Amino acid sequence: MAGTNLVAVGRSRAGAPRDLAGRLGPHLDAVVDDVITEIRSRVREYDRPEDDPCSATLRYVVESVLQHFTDRISYVEADPRPVMEFFRAIGRSEAAEGRDLETIHTALRVGGLVAWRHVVTGADRFGALPRTLGTLGEDLLLFQHELAEAAAEGHAQARADVVGAMQRRRRHLIDMLLTDPPVSPEPIAEHAAAAHWPMPRTVAVAALSRLHRDEPQPVFPADVLVDLTRHEPALIVPDPDGPGRSRMVDRALHGRTVALGPTVPVAEAARSMRWARKTLALVERKIIEPCGVARSVEHMSTLILFEDEDLLAGLGALRLAPLEHLRPSQQDRLAETLLAWLQSSRNANEVASRLHVHPQTVRYRLRQLDELFGDQLLDPELCFDLEIVLRVRRMLSGDRFALAADPAVTR
Repeated sequence: MAGTNLVAVGRSRAGAPRDLAGRLGPHLDAVVDDVITEIRSRVREYDRPEDDPCSATLRYVVESVLQHFTDRISYVEADPRPVMEFFRAIGRSEAAEGRDLETIHTALRVGGLVAWRHVVTGADRFGALPRTLGTLGEDLLLFQHELAEAAAEGHAQARADVVGAMQRRRRHLIDMLLTDPPVSPEPIAEHAAAAHWPMPRTVAVAALSRLHRDEPQPVFPADVLVDLTRHEPALIVPDPDGPGRSRMVDRALHGRTVALGPTVPVAEAARSMRWARKTLALVERKIIEPCGVARSVEHMSTLILFEDEDLLAGLGALRLAPLEHLRPSQQDRLAETLLAWLQSSRNANEVASRLHVHPQTVRYRLRQLDELFGDQLLDPELCFDLEIVLRVRRMLSGDRFALAADPAVTR
């Protein structure tokens, strides 16, 4: 700090007489009394009875500051660390009490004005030439600034410690909520209180892809539990179906790859997380279209279909075996036509409209399908299977997973 450098050179920056400290000494008690009186009258927090411990502390601080400043502007070696550390401690104490630094700043301004008043009125007596008063005043202001900076440093450090401790409590709470099987309600309620998190009735868990180092952190309301440092980044939204909550989630997560699990009781947060992760995986594979926040409840049928892909691939290989010997382009055309036919109540004209082809073309393809599948197309159960595997085939953008000998190639 600037004050440390001034002391280190061992000379008065203001050009004061070498024995200034000795001349000021007999008058310091009067200055201390005036400073304390003025601070008490201007700063309500310091207006305490004489026998109050705060009054003794105030006197100690004022005496230490004035003595250090007197040494500083003279040729006296002075270690600035004790007084600076004391002001850091004051800053930490104010932060611990949940207060800002306005009180200490006001006290510093008041004390500086009173001290400066004594310097000016007693300039002749102290041997300070008029031409040195300007630099003395500048040094006083600099000293005030350094003390304020020390207090601010302590305040910021304490606030960071508090925020860090709260973040650790909240991350631990997230771990507890997402544990499967669930943790019993009593410890969750205890940790929620310690983390200043009001227990909601329901929650929904959002799963996010990992952020890049240069990506800005999303900002959420204080009641949303967030941990983006997890192996699987997550946030827990309380009462997600309440007024405005859906818009809040969309706004906070705009432009990010994210999936929101279903609304569940607090004890079932792990289940919401599980479905959010499954949804996110399908978004990342482009099976679910990545447009805004992907909500699991809007893609339940897709999630069910992809719950067991080995089983799904086996079903596809079995039901679409009649297409296996055809060229890929033929497989694609006939698979597309068959799905449209199953979805159109077997109406050829509607199929033509869906596929934007001539009805005669549709009828030709339907005759081919009839030759390939035969009576299978008359069996409702088999047609249901066919619609499932054809829908999945389309979701995979034409990937002929169902015709592969090894279902693992679909992954």
